[in-house]
Amino acid sequence: MAVALVSGCSTSSSLPSVSDEQRLAQPDYEYVIGAGDSLQIFVWGNEELSGSVPVRPDGKITTRLVEDLEASGKTSTELAREIESVYSRYIKNPVVTVMVNGFVATPEQQVRIVGAGVTPLSIPYRKHMTLLDLMVAVGGLNEFADGDKAVLVRSFDGEQTSYGLKLDSLLRDGDIGANLALMPGDIVIIPEAWF
Repeated sequence: MAVALVSGCSTSSSLPSVSDEQRLAQPDYEYVIGAGDSLQIFVWGNEELSGSVPVRPDGKITTRLVEDLEASGKTSTELAREIESVYSRYIKNPVVTVMVNGFVATPEQQVRIVGAGVTPLSIPYRKHMTLLDLMVAVGGLNEFADGDKAVLVRSFDGEQTSYGLKLDSLLRDGDIGANLALMPGDIVIIPEAWF
């Protein structure tokens, strides 16, 4: 899929730039638990029920009293209230706190970089994340990258739109005007230069 996207978007000059409104936008963002996350569950006054649990690939967790509780797609607060509800069958007035220790995120809350980055990968989106932050996380551009023909794929209301990026200008020339705010689900595609 990435190869098709890269070949279909080989020139960013025909793509629009990210609008100023989107360039600086900060989405209303609340982290939701994803498969692969690591959770710390604390049950006040019941240390034997407290502990760390992984979110399985199916999005569920197993605690000391409850098996197969859906965690993926919920905030830590929503999951804590659900655990309190289930635990209330066993203990009086449970007070539960859920903390996310290891972050993977759901695919909709990841930012992906593919193509000619030093280390293409997916990372969890974090509030106030910028394109420069993403490039630092992946180690920059590889020696064959054509950063000024990079493409940002962004989804709004189920529709994907592609925008041209100027990564060479940002990373090699220090043009901070080429930086922009990222959004959950963004995909950055970096083509290789043709010699």
